[in-house]
This record gives sequence, structure tokens and C-alpha cells, in this order.
Amino acid sequence: MRIDKYLKVSRLIKRRTVANEVADAGRILVNGKPAKASYAVKEGDLIEITFGNKPVRVEVLSTEAPSGKDVAREMYRVLEEQ
Repeated sequence: MRIDKYLKVSRLIKRRTVANEVADAGRILVNGKPAKASYAVKEGDLIEITFGNKPVRVEVLSTEAPSGKDVAREMYRVLEEQ
């Protein structure tokens, strides 16, 4: 799954176009390296999103699209949030 779609489906970012813009601006790091919107997310990847002045680090637990919004939080685990 592409990282822009993953961020939208997991509800870390509300809209895919916003996720795309954040990735193009270089504010998404995957395993410590900048990632474009087309990056294919894998289980175990560490994603760091600098959104405004609030960086968030998460670990990808699943890339399967959830069946409902209640289980979207099960797609990742928050490691660090400021």
C-alpha cells in the first residue's frame, strides 16, 4: 500500500491529498529516510511524520485496509508523540 493511502486509511492524516503534499514536502521519514507519496509501506516500518510542530513516530503493524474506522488504530502503534 502506498504511504499516502496508508496514512489516510489509518486515519493518521485525514485526506490523501494532504498526505501527498506532506510527503512531497519531505516531512515524512520511513526508517530514517525521506519518503515520497508512492513509497510502498511494509509491516515493521517506522514512520515519522512532522506535521506542524508536532512530530509523531509510529510503527506499522498492518497494511490491510480496515473494515471500519474503529479498527483503523490497530494498523499502527504510536512510539513517540510530542
